[in-house]
Amino acid sequence: MALFKKRTVGKPGEWYYCLKHKKVEEGPECPAKDRFGPYASPQEAARAMDLVRERNLEWENDPRWHDRDGGAAEGED
Repeated sequence: MALFKKRTVGKPGEWYYCLKHKKVEEGPECPAKDRFGPYASPQEAARAMDLVRERNLEWENDPRWHDRDGGAAEGED
């Protein structure tokens, strides 16, 4: 018996942003590797790329993610 079943039909009210097709989809139409979500509304899913940019900026500017001594990360020269 398979541990995970592939969902071919999404649940109503689940919204995703498809990275491959660059569009909002209701239910998981595309593979998980090609989408962000689920989101509560199509409007929220449409903002997926904006949310990613905002979170990336927050992480890039978060001092907890940087070396305290200002040196290169391990493995970098």
